[in-house]
Amino acid sequence: MTNFLDCWIRVAADLFAQALAGEPSLEEALPRPFAQGVFGFSATVSGEEQGRFVVALDNAVLEAPLLGEGVDQKAGWGELLRETFDAAAGELLARTGRQCSIGQFEEAAAVGRVTRSFQLKAGERSWQIVVQDDVMAAKPADPLPDSSAPRPSAPAPSALSPGLELLLDVELEASLRFGCRELPLGEILDLGPGDVVQLDRHVADPVDLIVGDKIVARGDVVLVNGNFGLRITEVAEPRKRLESIRCLF
Repeated sequence: MTNFLDCWIRVAADLFAQALAGEPSLEEALPRPFAQGVFGFSATVSGEEQGRFVVALDNAVLEAPLLGEGVDQKAGWGELLRETFDAAAGELLARTGRQCSIGQFEEAAAVGRVTRSFQLKAGERSWQIVVQDDVMAAKPADPLPDSSAPRPSAPAPSALSPGLELLLDVELEASLRFGCRELPLGEILDLGPGDVVQLDRHVADPVDLIVGDKIVARGDVVLVNGNFGLRITEVAEPRKRLESIRCLF
């Protein structure tokens, strides 16, 4: 049965290849002692799967600028691993329908029992990565006795007017906005392949879901079956969401 660890391995291989210099591969290998010490990060997983998930890396990886020159490599690895944890939760939902979320994320001082071990390979160099997986399916709640079982409530009446319900099947175009930046025309004309345009939004900030010209929701970017997706963390009030279609009709 597919679990959180299976989903983490899948998305981590994709994200490491995309985010790290040299497009390194993640390959399973036997564990070995860390010659130069270890650092790692842990996350608390809650929901239909819950527990603690830890990823630890060889300190030697900090000597290679895999996340770019002049970058705090340890902090960068923390951000990248948090992204893999979030993406694994999205992958688990897409593949199994089981929901979970990442709670407390922090630096891990040590790793206990090693569940799986991998080699991150880039050219002739490689670094060990180990995983401590204590995440498991949540136990179902005990059913209530028949005498105390709650009676099913009547369905709530629709809050939409009959005229508005006619529009519910209309397809609208939605887009994600990661950020924006104002540039002089001269700089725009000078842009070429390989140039980087810095946006006004931090990598950890939520992105906007826009319909028409209105923000209807915000959330985190996740990877689902190799495609980018949005895990919604907040939504606008229904009235404000309805205002987004005014300019479309």
